[in-house]
Amino acid sequence: MAEYLASIFGTEKDKVNCSFYFKIGACRHGDRCSRIHNKPTFSQTIVLQNLYVNPQNSTKTADVFQMNHVSDEEMQEHYDNFFEDVFVECEDKYGEIEEMNVCDNLGDHLVGNVYIKFRREEDAEKAVNDLNNRWFGGRPIYAELSPVTDFREACCRQYEVGECTRSGFCNFMHLKPISRELRRYLYSRRRRAGIGGGKTPSPSREKGRRRSRSRERGDSNKRRRERSRSRDRGGRKRNVLEGNQNQ
Repeated sequence: MAEYLASIFGTEKDKVNCSFYFKIGACRHGDRCSRIHNKPTFSQTIVLQNLYVNPQNSTKTADVFQMNHVSDEEMQEHYDNFFEDVFVECEDKYGEIEEMNVCDNLGDHLVGNVYIKFRREEDAEKAVNDLNNRWFGGRPIYAELSPVTDFREACCRQYEVGECTRSGFCNFMHLKPISRELRRYLYSRRRRAGIGGGKTPSPSREKGRRRSRSRERGDSNKRRRERSRSRDRGGRKRNVLEGNQNQ
């Protein structure tokens, strides 16, 4: 009997423990769930609940972004900057990160959840204790240890192949991807630091600086064109006045 109970623990056959909480560290029923949420006392993984606010999903900022006609590239840059800020600070302050993922779901129990898997359980515990006393983006951070260790089991397989019919309200994780350049940069930081100790500029920051310089050049060219047109208009006006005086 004990072997059977152990074999079904955390599966849909388990009528006592919540299989969703065991797999994804969150449950749409929350505290009202009829099954037990076994919260771990130690784990490599932590979850920062609802930390990422996607501007496209936020009613407060969605209209602003649409009005400004923000491109997909700029939206990706916005997300990459958020991801890099959280990853770098947590790794530098608490310890090496094996994996970090952000949910793109719309359900209240998953929206904006950030899962960070550290290499050591002690680092995860230290991060939870510290982060619960901090704020991010004007909101308090809610951090806790998570039972998730294998994100392949927690992710929606249909979403990965573009076939999920539940869209953002799926109960399995829809992970929001970062750019390839940023992934290479972040997950090789420790190795680079160990070899050369030098800092490589972040691709997302470099891209932002390039776009900023491009905008500045565009604004400068626009001002030059306006000054040139103004001079032309002034010159034509003087010619007309001189012609009238000669008559």
